[in-house]
Amino acid sequence: METPALETNGNSLYGFEMRTVDKRRAVPGERKTYDIKQLWQRNHEILQLALTIPKHKEIARLLGITEATVSNTLNSELGRKKLSQLRQRRDEDSIDVLKEVGKLLPKAIETYNKILDGENISKLQKETADTLTMDIGGYRAPTRTEVKGSHLVLTGDEIEGFVERGKIAAKAAGLIVDASFEEVKSSA
Repeated sequence: METPALETNGNSLYGFEMRTVDKRRAVPGERKTYDIKQLWQRNHEILQLALTIPKHKEIARLLGITEATVSNTLNSELGRKKLSQLRQRRDEDSIDVLKEVGKLLPKAIETYNKILDGENISKLQKETADTLTMDIGGYRAPTRTEVKGSHLVLTGDEIEGFVERGKIAAKAAGLIVDASFEEVKSSA
């Protein structure tokens, strides 16, 4: 079973969907009544998220519920069985993909053999073989990407100050020469 689509009330300033208030929860002060369909739907949401998000705290934050609710759902007998079934189905799908990749890898090896034997192959054949062996086959060397960033808020006066200091430095380095048109024309 799939989780239902999230109700949204539009997009934020940056294009992210914003969720509406969960109408399945009781308003503070009201007596809670439980609808088994709603509870089961929430359990499915928790179980689906548990496949990709290992931390109970993050699942609780995403759904707007307590960590205890997430923990109770995942640790219940029914929750453990359902999560096991979902993981098994996910793993079976992964195995099917690996089988298909296994069928394609010998063709990529043939392409490399043709290259080594001096046969002409197209650029597309070479790139496809590279993609199959390196990316899909998992033989690419691990890479590490490090991203550092900063954020700065400046006033107009501060920006003008930077520009002026840049001009002074450029003049000192001989990159900018103040000269009138007449001076340039007479020196030419």
